[in-house]
Amino acid sequence: MNRQRLIAVTRKEFIHILRDWRSLVLAIAIPMLLIALFGYALTMDLKHVPTAIRDQSCTAESRQLISLLEGSAYFSVDRYTDDPATIADWLDAGKIMVALTIPADFADCIRAGRPVSVQALIDGADANNASLAAGYLEAIGLIYNRGLTVVGSFRSGMPGTVSLEPRAWYNPEMESRNVIIPGIIALVMVVIAAMLTSVTIAREWETGTMEQLISTPIRVPELVIGKVVPYFVIGLIDVAIAVAMGRWIFDVPLRGSPALLFLSASVFLTGALFLGLLLSINLKSQVLANQLALFTGYLPTLLLSGFVFGIYNMPTAIQVITFIVPARYFIALLKGIFLKGIGLEVLGLNMILLSVYAAVMVLLCHRKMKLKL
Repeated sequence: MNRQRLIAVTRKEFIHILRDWRSLVLAIAIPMLLIALFGYALTMDLKHVPTAIRDQSCTAESRQLISLLEGSAYFSVDRYTDDPATIADWLDAGKIMVALTIPADFADCIRAGRPVSVQALIDGADANNASLAAGYLEAIGLIYNRGLTVVGSFRSGMPGTVSLEPRAWYNPEMESRNVIIPGIIALVMVVIAAMLTSVTIAREWETGTMEQLISTPIRVPELVIGKVVPYFVIGLIDVAIAVAMGRWIFDVPLRGSPALLFLSASVFLTGALFLGLLLSINLKSQVLANQLALFTGYLPTLLLSGFVFGIYNMPTAIQVITFIVPARYFIALLKGIFLKGIGLEVLGLNMILLSVYAAVMVLLCHRKMKLKL
């Protein structure tokens, strides 16, 4: 491989990028837009759930239960009624998501030590939010019961009970953005690779400049690598922007090694860029290559990498498919570096599999690229 010819191809591609300033602006602006959009809009947390109360007991005991909901960050108790039809109307209109009905004998049952049921109606139109709200209500019920147990034990002189105190490692505040932002980095890199390298070779064929390249002494490795290098630099700039925005705007902790983070990003970016280049070589159409690159890169990264949906919640057949999605291993690396601060002693297998993916893409590009008409 001749170094001068490689530098010439790289320089030619840089000049083309600088001339097409709109694509360059998009390559920088789209990552920032995606991070801001996903960081602010996409959240797995459920807070301030609109809640209505129907208190038929109106006692100190029922008020104590209501105060637990009012003091929680997860519920916003702003509606009270005695009419069950009104609750149904509010649920139909989407004005509330949870309605709690406390029976008239609530206090009597509590004082007599008998079990009592409190009805909780939850809008199940959004199954995920409904399950979260149900979990929060169960937690509040456990807190209320524990308070009753402690008071009862104190009055009767019985020994206290054991309480379970859960603690979340790596993400103590349970903030979903700490999980989402690292995943967005993988998504940004896939989108950038699909936008940029998927049209490079196809553009040469469509504009007729490929014949000029073929007539020169240039070889396949020089053309392929020279085409990728400028976009690799742009990709790393986008990674730096994404990391900076995650750290300073969304306050996502970076506990691991920044060097390992950029090494992992470089390996994944190499595979993503050469995948786009491979599609460009085979299809020879800018529009078709760009669309297929988005389909084969963006959708698997969004749906099958564990970024949004947990892999272990998927059917077994889909879990098997996720093993061929390279973003799965990259996102595991990102989460380990960002949140856990671990290195290759734990994440080594993910790095190896990611390197295999990048190497396969590079080899396929070299084999498929033919400098002939």
